[in-house]
Amino acid sequence: MTEIKDIRPGIAVIIFNKRQEVLLQKRADVGLWGIPSGHVEPGETVANAAIREVFEETGLTVKILRLIGVYSDPNSQVFHYPDGRVTHFITCCFQAEVISGEINLTSSETLDLRYFPCDRLPENILKMHPRWLKDALTPTLQSFIR
Repeated sequence: MTEIKDIRPGIAVIIFNKRQEVLLQKRADVGLWGIPSGHVEPGETVANAAIREVFEETGLTVKILRLIGVYSDPNSQVFHYPDGRVTHFITCCFQAEVISGEINLTSSETLDLRYFPCDRLPENILKMHPRWLKDALTPTLQSFIR
């Protein structure tokens, strides 16, 4: 097993459009599709980090609707970057709605942004993101802890 030298608080934000399609970002760092996500900066709340990351990566301003879950299982939350870094993320996944803005590709972290039907996700998607989406689509009042 690769030695993990870094643990970071992470966020992810699931955004649906009016057709119940999910917004995915093709990430520049790994070339894979995924839910807009990132990490919490020092002095920042997880909710503010979620709002900031979505804006930075998509150009959209969002309002947090609910906490979907907190994900910490090393089997899905240890991320191997192409540059050799290995990071264990403790990720708070939220559902949000767009309140203003238009999708743009000005972020150096984003190669593409598209809405996908939830039953037709791209094959080259980050391994943990379909689980987060499945949890988001599960009708429950409780958040998941995985």
